[in-house]
Amino acid sequence: MKTTGVWLAVGLNLLALGLSLPAFAAETSVPLLSVTPGAGGQVIGVPGTSLPWLLLFPFLPALLLAFTAFTRIAVVLFLLRQGLGSQTAPPNLVLMGLAVLLTIFVMSPALKTINAEAYQPYLAGSLSFNAAAEQAVTPLKSFMLRQTRAEDLSLFTENDPTLDPATIDPERADSVPLAALAPAFLTSELKTAFQIGFMVILPFLVIDLVVAAVLTALGMIMLPPQLVSLPLKLLLFVTVDGWHLLVGSLIGSF
Repeated sequence: MKTTGVWLAVGLNLLALGLSLPAFAAETSVPLLSVTPGAGGQVIGVPGTSLPWLLLFPFLPALLLAFTAFTRIAVVLFLLRQGLGSQTAPPNLVLMGLAVLLTIFVMSPALKTINAEAYQPYLAGSLSFNAAAEQAVTPLKSFMLRQTRAEDLSLFTENDPTLDPATIDPERADSVPLAALAPAFLTSELKTAFQIGFMVILPFLVIDLVVAAVLTALGMIMLPPQLVSLPLKLLLFVTVDGWHLLVGSLIGSF
């Protein structure tokens, strides 16, 4: 429950900082629902200023995953399955669950900082909603900056007419706006994930080529090479303790 509360706080703080409307600038809370007396009882309605927030809630999981280590981990895991040549094993649910658990583990230092410096003070009433949002986004931006390439960050900062590139300091999280950092971070994560995925798939590609060449030389052209290469790739992966190496490499890449 504590982890769920932290993730919810991170999502609310991200939405508050990056997508908040001017109307909320002076408010300490977000009124999502309003209850007014009416004929036959109370009437529950949605204030007009809260409607954009309700529309953004379905996208909250995507926003959270895009701002964390989930993208890199998920892409590498699915590329691994593609390299093995197995379309259903491990199933999508297992890979997604592993990716989420590894993401929580990698992000745990930032989540603990957000929980201690923003979420708990907000629950205690010592910080307003906007102040907690500003406090919570700093550890997250620091993590994102460490994983973002300088060329990807400059791509979005230099093409934003509202930003002065001279004021952007990659060493200071508060100098980089989240609107430019988020796409730069996601672009860098995809590039890193494909680089790791290439190294993972390469040994399996060699096995596929060798098996296809051997079967062709033996004249067994009617036998699908995947039927022979899949057990060999599984044997290689298990022999070298592939899951331990892959998970360790993913954790060590952050």
